[in-house]
Amino acid sequence: MRPLFADPKTDFVFKKIFGSEEHKPLLIALLNDLLELDAAHRIATAELLSAEQRPKVAELKHSIVDVKCIDAQGTRYVVEMQVLNVEGFEKRVVYNVAKAYTGQLDAGQQYPELNDVIGVTICDFELWPGRDGTHVPMLSRWRMQEQHGGARGLGQLQFVFLELPKYDAGETPRTTIEKWAFFFREASNLRVVPEALAEEPFTGALEVARVARFTDEEWDAYIRAGIALQDERGALSLARSEGRSEGRREGQEEGLRAAVRRVLARRGLTLAAEAEAQLAACTDLGTLERWLDQALTAATAAEALR
Repeated sequence: MRPLFADPKTDFVFKKIFGSEEHKPLLIALLNDLLELDAAHRIATAELLSAEQRPKVAELKHSIVDVKCIDAQGTRYVVEMQVLNVEGFEKRVVYNVAKAYTGQLDAGQQYPELNDVIGVTICDFELWPGRDGTHVPMLSRWRMQEQHGGARGLGQLQFVFLELPKYDAGETPRTTIEKWAFFFREASNLRVVPEALAEEPFTGALEVARVARFTDEEWDAYIRAGIALQDERGALSLARSEGRSEGRREGQEEGLRAAVRRVLARRGLTLAAEAEAQLAACTDLGTLERWLDQALTAATAAEALR
């Protein structure tokens, strides 16, 4: 039996809700709420920008979903749903925001014409799990800060993260942020519209995700996106488990080396002689584990060993 609502974390549904002209008010509402903008500074209009090419690594194209837009003041937004926690995730987020910033200038234009860029990322995993006594809230905002006096500046690049696993309000979300987290986490499990989400923009988002409104082609696309995402999740799990298994049988170092070679081979990438010698000579477990993670996403075999 089909669910009442489709999972908004999947590629197809996230773009359907937040990446279309028809439902652009939902994207604006999401940005206003996650940016915690007051009435005087709320975004009123936005223009959707054409999506850039998907990630080069085909195995991970369904776990990275992005929508780009610009508001009336010129501020640009890169809104992403990240389902899998992969090596280099934070660097990729910074890269995407920085690229959106520098990509504004064409030949002959001047630096004053650059507008601010804000990256808004929804994570279906804990990015900062609170190690070493530090605590990062479910919704966190990041910008540059002077390290001696604490003054904030250079705000041209800003970052906002919503970590869904940190949601702990159960079935009774109260704040707007809690309601968005509840929506993303639980929409596909709902059998009725709960009282907490019985208001805009959540009712509107749920209506877009209502499976009964899907055409047969849209339902097939949704199912394919879900299968692809599970395949990506399985590839990550398999690579890491193979590394651990090989490590128990043949020694941790050689087991991780074998796993790196196997993952690269499955992706059709071949280590050159110099890179193979680098891999064979490495005895640091942390480095080998990092290379194994990078082997899943690197565009070339050489990049996996950086």
